[in-house]
Amino acid sequence: MSENNTTHSTGENAERPELQPVERALSRLGLDDKARILAGRDMWTLPPLPEIGLAPIVMSDGPIGVRGTQWSGGDPSIALPSPTALAATWDVTLARRVGNLLAQEARRKGVHVLLAPTVNLHRSPLGGRHFECYSEDPLLTGEIAAGYVTGVQEGGVAVTVKHFVANDSETERMTVDVLVGERALRELYLAPFETVVRKAGPFGIMAAYNSVNGHTMTEHAELQNRILRDEWGFDGFIVSDWTAARDTIRAALGGLDVAMPGPSTVYGEALAAAVRAGEVPEEVVDEHARRVLTLAARVGALEGSPLPAVPPVVDGEALAREVAVRSFTLLRNDDVLPLAGDPSVALIGGAAKDARVMGGGSAQVSPEHTVSPFDGLTAAGARLTYARGADPGDRLAPARFPVRAVCRAEDGRVLSEFPLPEGEVQWLGELPEGVVFEELRSVEIRGTFVPETSGAHRFSAIGMGRFRLTVGGRSYLDEMITGESDDPIALFLAPPQAVADIDLSAGEPVEVSLVHETLPSELLPFPFVGFTLGHREPSPGPDELIEEAVRAAAAADVAVVVVATTKEVESEGFDRTSLKLPGRQDELVSRVAAANPRTVVVVNSGSPVEMPWRHEVAAILLTWFPGQEGGHALADVLLGHAEPGGRLPTTWPATLEDCPVVEVTPRDGALPYDEGVFIGYRAWERSGTAPAFGFGSGLGYTTWEYESAEYSGEHGGGTLTVRVRNTGGRAGREVVQVYLAPVASDGLDETATQGGPVTPDGTVTPDGTRPARWLAGFAVAEAGPGETAEVVVEIPRRAAEIWADGGWRLVEGAYTLQTGHSLDDIRLTTAITFD
Repeated sequence: MSENNTTHSTGENAERPELQPVERALSRLGLDDKARILAGRDMWTLPPLPEIGLAPIVMSDGPIGVRGTQWSGGDPSIALPSPTALAATWDVTLARRVGNLLAQEARRKGVHVLLAPTVNLHRSPLGGRHFECYSEDPLLTGEIAAGYVTGVQEGGVAVTVKHFVANDSETERMTVDVLVGERALRELYLAPFETVVRKAGPFGIMAAYNSVNGHTMTEHAELQNRILRDEWGFDGFIVSDWTAARDTIRAALGGLDVAMPGPSTVYGEALAAAVRAGEVPEEVVDEHARRVLTLAARVGALEGSPLPAVPPVVDGEALAREVAVRSFTLLRNDDVLPLAGDPSVALIGGAAKDARVMGGGSAQVSPEHTVSPFDGLTAAGARLTYARGADPGDRLAPARFPVRAVCRAEDGRVLSEFPLPEGEVQWLGELPEGVVFEELRSVEIRGTFVPETSGAHRFSAIGMGRFRLTVGGRSYLDEMITGESDDPIALFLAPPQAVADIDLSAGEPVEVSLVHETLPSELLPFPFVGFTLGHREPSPGPDELIEEAVRAAAAADVAVVVVATTKEVESEGFDRTSLKLPGRQDELVSRVAAANPRTVVVVNSGSPVEMPWRHEVAAILLTWFPGQEGGHALADVLLGHAEPGGRLPTTWPATLEDCPVVEVTPRDGALPYDEGVFIGYRAWERSGTAPAFGFGSGLGYTTWEYESAEYSGEHGGGTLTVRVRNTGGRAGREVVQVYLAPVASDGLDETATQGGPVTPDGTVTPDGTRPARWLAGFAVAEAGPGETAEVVVEIPRRAAEIWADGGWRLVEGAYTLQTGHSLDDIRLTTAITFD
């Protein structure tokens, strides 16, 4: 592919008054300074240049909160529900409000750039960061992301839409070469990025680690310069994923503006030297620098630029609770929900108390508090009994008694000491004030623990390296813990653990200390320290835990079982190998359901899991990773104070073996996307295998009649006006979904609906197949009992186009618009023609 070194004249900015300071600043920079501002100063910031009024530009991970520059510490972050949960609301306006909140949080923390949202697709249910992406459908993904981006940026904060492109799995993510055809690339994987660029004008894009068709993404001139910039009109900056920039010359010519993190990058001095050697034209560096200065102007980091907008004030806790309620997806309900009267409830499951509110990896934030299902139902006044039943995994939660961190030098000198919110240290790039990584030789988590119960308390060291655990002055662990992954970030985010069982007496205080020896590492070009002091109270054996749960369920009016995945199952840095719930949770559900026919299962996972007991229980409620207010939201929904509003943004399989697309493991460094455009429901319909629950599925607490659907517009696109009536006894929301289906009888698509080939002119080509139908638009309707509501759904010309012969080509002919509650529950059909 050609290296399209796009440059733009200074006149473009000169004609825009708000960007005139950019040209003034750029004109004052020499080569070294221009190259310098393209390279990270440290883990999270770009360097300042006070002489031109350029302040440091601060970046922070998202997408469910704004962590800031510290992974853990005294500046908590709002923790919203996971992106998949946000997509389950199918509500673009709600996504925009989420963006407003995140802009508010970013401004509070002095952050200019939020490293979010993630718009990669749910290609395979095994994808490790499935929870951090929105959907298997490119339209739903793009529309929700566009709302999110609009909300963030109207608050004066930039985004970086990521990971551009085809970074849909984690195995060998740093080096994998994704082999994908032009049509699938355009219609699926590029489509959400295009939607966001055209609808929301993002200030930034993040280039991924992987390669696409032989070219590393940070160096991919065809995708970054020609398509993203020239074809779509993207006018923001492109930043590398952290450590993804590998070659100075190829990155500069390939369109990468910023190489992160610093201080060691392929830009800065190396880029200036390449210009002087004649390997990179200086005008290319000028354009990169112009984009960084434009970013600074947009976020208020360049003197003389208009002040960015002030984000509207948003109540973070209230919005987190609302998004969770709106995302909860009710898949089965045999007249048990909402709970009527004042029933006795047996709340069961380790995850009911140890809530999993977010996925693992760079999406993690530190909220001020989290509300577990137990906390939420207790606060709501439910009559509860609790039984642990089974734990999702063996990994212990961080110790929650008062603890402190003590940082020491090699000679034992204390460099810093401060309290921790819990027994976990996660420092990536930024260390606590007063601590220099080259001096640091050990970090200790220590505290006084007063047991509430006697028995064998389990403690653990979770991390990589040498650890010493002492309790009550006695040593219980002194060993080197090693991991198997070759991804250092994955090891940091989900490290192994070593455990020790220690007999303690109730009420007798003991001193607990976990010391971790730290040494500089060549694995990452920045400092990182991450480990956990874990603790769990004494408990019966696993068989007895299940028996206790069965007894509690039998004695209650209703049993609510909370099942979950773990950080070792769903996290950045690795893919899943199974869709089964970890531990003995499936057995627990079946045993409880046999003891109480009114069993509700709450599934606390960010992505699909197998549910072999789904026909045995009275209700199934997906709560995804529900954020910090998840427990309150659960109480709202179970007790009927609010309606579960979610619809599946991804198909939910019965078993992994049923899934039509699963492969995430490269072969000889390459991962072929042989399925073409057939992923998600497109692939399920072609395979002929029924999933457990289809795309768009989800129940509410009221019922809806679809009264009419009227199409208006030219043959190249138009709108569909849909009228629905709430036929139930309470107010509710309905997600109106519209699918476009070719009419097979016109001859052109007769084989396409069966997986056969079709092109715009009717000729046959190897990659010309079309799915039986696909999502063309959607809208959210609201109405009180007995009331009607109308929504207008745009049906664009693009809905009937395919990518062929280097461009978008309309496939003319007859189509039907299928309108309904879900892909599997179509209520109305409307005939239209594209020509």
